[in-house]
Amino acid sequence: MRWISFFKMVSRDKFRLILCCILLLLLVLLFGKHLGLHKRLSVIVTTLQPPKQYKPTWESVDTRPLPDWYDNAKFGIFLHWGLYSVPAFGSEWFWYNWETKKDPAIVDYMKKNYPQIKEYKDFIALFTAEKFNADYWAELFQASGARYVVLTSKHHEGWTLWGSKQSSIGNSVDSGPHRDLVGELAASIAKKTDLHFGLYYSLLEWYNPLYLSDKASNFEKNDYIKNVVTPQLNELIVSYKPDVLWLDGDWGGSDKYWNATNFLAWLYSESSVKDTIVTNDRWGERSKHGDYITKLQKSADKVNDRKWENAITIDKKSWGYRREANKDDFRKLEDVISSLVRTVSCGGNFLLNIGPSHEGLIHPVFDGHLREIGSWLKINGEAIYNTKPWKHQKDKTSSVWYTSRSKYSGITVVYAILLEWPTLESSQLQLGSVKKTDTTSIEMLGLEKDIQWQGNENGISITLPLQAELPCRYAWVFQLRKVVG
Repeated sequence: MRWISFFKMVSRDKFRLILCCILLLLLVLLFGKHLGLHKRLSVIVTTLQPPKQYKPTWESVDTRPLPDWYDNAKFGIFLHWGLYSVPAFGSEWFWYNWETKKDPAIVDYMKKNYPQIKEYKDFIALFTAEKFNADYWAELFQASGARYVVLTSKHHEGWTLWGSKQSSIGNSVDSGPHRDLVGELAASIAKKTDLHFGLYYSLLEWYNPLYLSDKASNFEKNDYIKNVVTPQLNELIVSYKPDVLWLDGDWGGSDKYWNATNFLAWLYSESSVKDTIVTNDRWGERSKHGDYITKLQKSADKVNDRKWENAITIDKKSWGYRREANKDDFRKLEDVISSLVRTVSCGGNFLLNIGPSHEGLIHPVFDGHLREIGSWLKINGEAIYNTKPWKHQKDKTSSVWYTSRSKYSGITVVYAILLEWPTLESSQLQLGSVKKTDTTSIEMLGLEKDIQWQGNENGISITLPLQAELPCRYAWVFQLRKVVG
């Protein structure tokens, strides 16, 4: 009788909803692990929960969990593009080195090449971007195997690649190319790829009068924050919905001056990207806050206690485009792939920088490197994406670095990535940090033939295939199943 009374009280639509929920729960219990339904149900439940409200304190915003997509992505593209791409000499610090440091090489360069330019802002008319094709860029980044891209919306010079009304020297919409370059790339990334879109933003501006006034007060005043930084950051988030906010130029001012916790509390609690966006640690308290630690061109050898990112540039002398760069200034492809592997092995993400020209062209070396990395990842990507650091990072007897991942069956698969091919006299690769079990299996990713191997007192010895049989030119990956460390 109680059940009959219950059904009378419940409408037909509500009854159907309850029945569907019961069936979904049964499916999860019976087949969830194999179909991944338990993860999807978790997403549904999380979505239905009220969003967490973070307070404007580090104690509160530091509890915000890192979005899964970022840790799984592993590889991103960094783009330094601005007025410094016009003179294209020295580095992206061209203006500072010309105006403040009076660098003799830059002074001489300007006399020979730009005698008509008297002020830095005169370069604006020459920043044409007439060759910029956002769809082509998006296709290239997709082909590279990257999972996210970060564009400089504003560097320390203050000129913006979107129509900011707060810029002290202008923006790309009202001057120069008269185009919303941030908006065009954001739209193409969303339309043509499955990459996450991100934006670099410099907090300081070298010669902004409001910033210089605040600095002269020992940052007791915050006119620059109220009138420039806060409105610009809000506009970037609301208009372009980036999944990465990569800050720079925080030196000098404290996190309090930069209004860090107030902004982050809003970003993580109320913004439209609150569930997906990640920010780095440059909030005036470097390496203490933010979603991940920023490191520049570092060699990795151990796992950090926090998520980190290794930003590295193909042109070893500059983050921006340089006309005078020669082939020896560019990192070799094998060195770039090696850095990617070592970074991921140690739990980091790898952010690879290129500098487009003022016309909007990408140098053939940059283009070639990105496409070659993409080809390598098509074969070996399972050793990079969605992986975790293993018990060992580098093998103790060889130039092998390890990553790992858990398969749906609960088995941990280990990837041994060989960065240097042994000498021609040796056909054996000795792994000293792994031991076989009774059910161990080994294969090389991309190689169709079986791999011969055997366990020994020192670990595992693998008979290497002939070099003519190898699936790629650099960084060869062995998939190890059911081994112990």
